[in-house]
Amino acid sequence: MTPPFTTAETHLRRMADVLNEARQDLAEGVAPMSLLLGLQRLVPCECVGFSELDVPTRTGWNERCTPYDEDQGPMEAYWRWRHQHLQCEQVSRPHDTPETTQMADFVSAYRLRNLPIYTEFLRPCPTIADVALPTAPGRTRVFQLFRTDGQPFKDHEMTTLRLLAPHLYEIYLAAARRRRTPVRLTDRELDVLRCVALGMTTPQIAEQLCVAPSTVRKHLENAFGRLGVSSRTAAVARVFPEYA
Repeated sequence: MTPPFTTAETHLRRMADVLNEARQDLAEGVAPMSLLLGLQRLVPCECVGFSELDVPTRTGWNERCTPYDEDQGPMEAYWRWRHQHLQCEQVSRPHDTPETTQMADFVSAYRLRNLPIYTEFLRPCPTIADVALPTAPGRTRVFQLFRTDGQPFKDHEMTTLRLLAPHLYEIYLAAARRRRTPVRLTDRELDVLRCVALGMTTPQIAEQLCVAPSTVRKHLENAFGRLGVSSRTAAVARVFPEYA
């Protein structure tokens, strides 16, 4: 007779089921709704969301979340008080691997409730867990779990998110690649964009490829036209989503 599964084994199987369902979900969107709902089942909370944000331009995209009755405050309040959102500041710092944090790592729920970032934007969710995925400098790409009770996420819940984090990144990249419209670039244009993805400046790229800076700018101009974008960041996001 096969012995019954332990609680830990059952939870691991539930985690695997959520990931398998998300991998098979080919619906539009880089964060499948099935994945967000699955995370909500694994780590109970009021809402799970995913979003990407470009801090310098204050632009957000790929935003989606599970159904929830409450809305956050206006984004103007977020930008006004973002410096008080220490978890968000951490998320936007460069990192090469997924990072898992919760609001309680930075500030208590009691203290947070007395800050304008909470009263004008985060209310009514003082408890937030983040799984931040790698992205370009100045950007955030993050799964967020929200609770209203003010109690920190438990150690086993944060362990669940840490174990899931690399798989969430893998699912994100697979979905991002599916969404890309194939565009034919020249080998040199690809070389230049690879250098851009690595954070190199125009003079550095010129030195690396043994060409003039004006040639680099021309390759970028041509690549932008083929891709239908107007910035280096957007071009990299189209061609190399793992770097964007």
